Amino acid sequence: MRIRNAGRTRRFALGSTVALTVAGMNAPAVLGFAHEQYHQYVINRPAYQAEYGHWQTVVLPAEFRINAVHASLLRTGKVLIIAGSGNDRRSFDAGSFKSLLWDPAADTYRRIPTPADMFCGGHTALPDGRLLVAGGTLRYEALDGAVKKAAGTMRVRNENPDAARTFPQGTVFTGPGGHTYLSTAEVTVPAATKTGSGDRTVVKAGEQHVFVEAVAAGTGSVEDSPAQYAIKGLDGADARNLYGMADRLTLEKQDFQGIRSAFEFNPDTELYEQVTDMAYARWYPTLTGLGDGRVVTVSGLDDTGQILGGNDNEIYDPARKTWSKAPDRYFPTYPSIFLTASGKLFYSGSNAGYGPADQGRDPGLWDLRDNSFQPVPGLRDPALTETSSSVLLPPAQAQKVMVLGGGGVGESPLSTARTDIADLSAPKPAFTPGPDLPAGGTRYLNSVILPNDTVFTTGGSRDYRGKHRSDLLKSQVYHPDTNTFSAAAEPTVGRDYHSEALLLPDGRVVVLGSDPLFADKADTEPGTFEQRIEIYTPPYLFHGARPRVTDAPAGAKLGSTLTVGTPDPAGIATAKLVRPSSVTHATDVEQRSVALAVGARSAGGVALTLPGNPDLLPPGWYMLFVTDRAGTPSVARWIQVTA
Repeated sequence: MRIRNAGRTRRFALGSTVALTVAGMNAPAVLGFAHEQYHQYVINRPAYQAEYGHWQTVVLPAEFRINAVHASLLRTGKVLIIAGSGNDRRSFDAGSFKSLLWDPAADTYRRIPTPADMFCGGHTALPDGRLLVAGGTLRYEALDGAVKKAAGTMRVRNENPDAARTFPQGTVFTGPGGHTYLSTAEVTVPAATKTGSGDRTVVKAGEQHVFVEAVAAGTGSVEDSPAQYAIKGLDGADARNLYGMADRLTLEKQDFQGIRSAFEFNPDTELYEQVTDMAYARWYPTLTGLGDGRVVTVSGLDDTGQILGGNDNEIYDPARKTWSKAPDRYFPTYPSIFLTASGKLFYSGSNAGYGPADQGRDPGLWDLRDNSFQPVPGLRDPALTETSSSVLLPPAQAQKVMVLGGGGVGESPLSTARTDIADLSAPKPAFTPGPDLPAGGTRYLNSVILPNDTVFTTGGSRDYRGKHRSDLLKSQVYHPDTNTFSAAAEPTVGRDYHSEALLLPDGRVVVLGSDPLFADKADTEPGTFEQRIEIYTPPYLFHGARPRVTDAPAGAKLGSTLTVGTPDPAGIATAKLVRPSSVTHATDVEQRSVALAVGARSAGGVALTLPGNPDLLPPGWYMLFVTDRAGTPSVARWIQVTA
């Protein structure tokens, strides 16, 4: 049944008057109040806004507030916000999974039925405008001391070469000491493989793993040594051919576990539609669209809480809605992997938090065709790439990727102000230094490409998950043409872990989420998930009239020329196609701005030519912006690019 809930947000406008006297207040309070009022006066002056921009806070009614862990802009202009269980164990245990569809233009929103816990899954736009969402949460972590039942990975083996075997969730495994354990998910074990013949026949058992948990609580069910486990309900040849093997089943810390489920969100029906499961469960995966419309999917924690080893990458085919094997390559979780104009994938080194410090951290170009990997050297502070931001700088034709900030592996307090830029068009690509971040060391920075070929960066914290009240109420704009930062208006809401930012079709930027570990500087009070939304209006929208696109085709082919209507063709300086964002954990590998060649101008129109390279301009839906000679953008028109 379709659920429709609509409403209007409550907006908080900042005042623009100054009150310098307040009856009944002591002197320090009067001074503090006056200072705040004067600050509000300054930031609301037209001259200030025209130089630094302006922030607006949006607070939804309580029944529609959501823990924004994922955010994706759809071709309808609406923003799909996914919480799943929202990093809330109580919601997970209750099976309460949430998504919200928000229309910033109409200022309306509705709750979307969410069929699985998509918390910490991956997502990307498909060529037809649907959103592929894959992976999520099977099980929450349990820390040392909180684990009550012995548990671990059971490798289920099948020595029968004639048939695979599926065991449902709750299958009972019994150890040599009589202790029993239940599987937490369904598992299908492939048939054994048989080679040779006669007395030279070799049978290699099929194997698949599943997480199991003891039936009884306490230390009595702990198994510290490797052992073989019988599967309840089997007898005869089945009992001999099918069994479990586990190295250890303990009360030690248990990590999050992923799911295999995948869905497409349909922007027309505004519902999730289930597609074929992945072969591997994934929690914290990255999905990157390819030039042929397929999607490569890498990394994540599997359904036993182990990071996938690199021989389990997959490719999704949206035409068949099926998954196939991708070349082997190991990456930490949520790696920032960008499609380049050569068809190769560039791993910038940015990632979001799981994996050893000495494996899969080096940036490089990965060629899916032969599985080669060309290291890209020169990144400074290479040990501080976790929770960093990466962005394909505009225009995409320049083939430059910037890495901004980041921190140490795991719960490290270290962070860096480093920005470095890799020129992937060079014969031997390497990183060169960029300007330091103005706020200093920063983790969880969000970076958004603007339609005037700059990059807006905002938020982040100096320490892990905002510890010691280290959120940075700073924003700035990076200018690729001068390799410099300029100041932007300061946000009023801190943003760190589980925050997102994306460009809207009207040229503004929306910023959501944040999940600080603590609420106080002493780190004694637990933090709460930030549910306020902020919208940043860049300075270019305070520079007077903006150019207009009065007519544009709904679609265009790669390499084609289209004519768009505009009342001032001579005033159009640039045009670009901006791919909509799909962002989580400061990771947005989909956003890109592709410059269009501005050609002949006629009365009421201008001709624009698209590049013909699908690896530069992957087929899909884009926002078409034109800008005037002052860099002011139009409101975007949606165009579907096809091969």
